[in-house]
Amino acid sequence: MKKIKVRFAPSPTGPLHIGGARSALFNYLFAAHQGGEFVVRIEDTDLERSRREYEEEILESLQWLGIQWTEGIEKGGENGPYRQTERLEIYQQYIQKLIEQGDAYYCFCTQEELEHERLQQLQSGQMQRYSGKCCGLSDEEVRQRLGSGLRPSVRFRVPAHQIYVVNDLVRGSVTFESDNSGDFIILKSDGIPVYNFAVVIDDVMMGITHVIRAEEHLSNTPRQLMLYDALNFTRPEFAHISLILGSDRQKMSKRHGATSLVQYRQMGYLPEALFNFLALLGWSPEGEQEILSREELIQAFTLERVAKSPAVFDMDKLNWMNQQYLKQKSVSELAELLRPYLAASEWSEMYSQLDQERYCLMVQAVRDHLVCLADINSQAGLFFREVEWDEEARQALSSELAQTVLSAVHSDLAEFSHPEEVKTFIKGTIKKLNLKAKDVYMPLRSALTGCTHGPELPYLILVLGRDECLRRIERAINTFG
Repeated sequence: MKKIKVRFAPSPTGPLHIGGARSALFNYLFAAHQGGEFVVRIEDTDLERSRREYEEEILESLQWLGIQWTEGIEKGGENGPYRQTERLEIYQQYIQKLIEQGDAYYCFCTQEELEHERLQQLQSGQMQRYSGKCCGLSDEEVRQRLGSGLRPSVRFRVPAHQIYVVNDLVRGSVTFESDNSGDFIILKSDGIPVYNFAVVIDDVMMGITHVIRAEEHLSNTPRQLMLYDALNFTRPEFAHISLILGSDRQKMSKRHGATSLVQYRQMGYLPEALFNFLALLGWSPEGEQEILSREELIQAFTLERVAKSPAVFDMDKLNWMNQQYLKQKSVSELAELLRPYLAASEWSEMYSQLDQERYCLMVQAVRDHLVCLADINSQAGLFFREVEWDEEARQALSSELAQTVLSAVHSDLAEFSHPEEVKTFIKGTIKKLNLKAKDVYMPLRSALTGCTHGPELPYLILVLGRDECLRRIERAINTFG
């Protein structure tokens, strides 16, 4: 049996978006599950929009997500080069072969002529497709036009009355009629091949056995099958995975929030959480477990469990999943992950003055309140900014009982060195005043942070230190007393 080989071939016309990342991930998981190979190559024939910086960003995003490839760009291999603009001579050989076989021909029609033809078909209610006006040119006419300096495109001659069947591994049997397609361009007049042609040559030359890609490419498949057959190539297996929809069940777009992988990275989502989340977008393992390691996902992944129906990008689920992965981190691991976000925040100077022990205590205080790493910027404000009381905190501080609690704490507060010491002190205050725990915790937290909910008080008090705690308590007493 031939070894499984798949590929991911992004166009460097922008950052790697969520849909592309999911396609790359499914290819990676399929290859890893099968013990196969995974190729990453670059489709950069859109000369106007392709940028090398986008290419670098895409590759970096794949590596950050944890997707490794065995062959291709930056890895090398025996089937290179791995950028389409570096493979033009290869494409030209097959263009020439198709012309010699009579399966392709030169087209000298201008854009103006084609547009005029399209409008005429539109007005008369005809199917919009190329009329084939250049397909009958004689060899002599072609030579004359080439000799006069005209730069033609090359069109593939679509076979008449043919049925093309795609036995899709996700969608089942899909049928196309060739008569619905006019002769299509395979090489533009500037010598650059179009996608449908180049992708066939690349897949064959690189030994791709399975093409796993987004559902939107299904409409390209019949043209590609025509080229496979004309060149006597063996067709690969196809699997078209569903679209990703936003929460409103419309196609994922910027209005649904971040759409590129780099944005999620900047917000502080963990790569292992996003890896897990994307794997479950349109695929499900047996059982109900949702937190799955890379190894568990590889072991479980099969195309049979890829859904035909669209996947819905559930932001709440991603946030929940990222929190679960954050909770798995040790305090020291999380502290290191948070450093770049604090260093780039408005609190950078004050954060830098914390010693390692107090910094780790701060991380421990807020870790359960973090959805993603960038949330540390708002959470750190509780320690570094001047207290601003919200409405609930104002109500909690306005009672006579709150003043009694704050006065008692202010009188007895010592310099503590361990969370357990603070817990003992607070319990002692509750007992001394003969109050319920919430009657002490709520005014004290409100005085120290301006909120009735937030970090655990023992860690908060240790990070702030006795002097800062006393200053904040005095301010609350003076304001609400």
